[in-house]
Amino acid sequence: MQDFHHNRARALLENAEEIFDQETVQASVRRMAETLNARFGDEEKQEFPLVLGVMGGAVVFTGSLLPQLTFPLEFDYIHVSRYGDDDQGGKVVWKVVPRPTVSGRTVIVLDDILDEGETLAHVKSRLLEMGAKEVIIAVFADKNIGKSKPVKADIVGLTIPNRFVVGFGMDVYGYWRNLPGLWAIRNEDLSTR
Repeated sequence: MQDFHHNRARALLENAEEIFDQETVQASVRRMAETLNARFGDEEKQEFPLVLGVMGGAVVFTGSLLPQLTFPLEFDYIHVSRYGDDDQGGKVVWKVVPRPTVSGRTVIVLDDILDEGETLAHVKSRLLEMGAKEVIIAVFADKNIGKSKPVKADIVGLTIPNRFVVGFGMDVYGYWRNLPGLWAIRNEDLSTR
């Protein structure tokens, strides 16, 4: 079965279209870092946020963004998954929960993509329930799905078309998170998954 997925992953990429190259991706991350540095770089404020990376898709984005932030911060991660019918919201399951240090803090949540938004809406709600002073959602990619979402990203790297995208942390069959750019998979190829 693994060989099947490996071969399918290669075939999907052969037919894919690069929609954002590595330079564009890195420039968008730099812009996001500049936005956060402008907000938290004031030494007089003494506001050191808690940064939470959403595993596993956000690992590449998080690893690229963090070294560009010039203010003191505390880093941790969370891991959530959705199970069930996506159209009905599914059930959000916490594999790694936020730590108690959330209370009274400004929390920056880093995620790879804002798609339907149900999971990030749940994450934001949970962090506020835990006493976070403010939750800032920073997503590398905001997918233009043509309808409103239950949560809005405060900081966005790139707005992407409503297509299945891989690269820079986003995957197909668990593969191609390592691509430095973003590639859109053809819908007709996905229908045979």
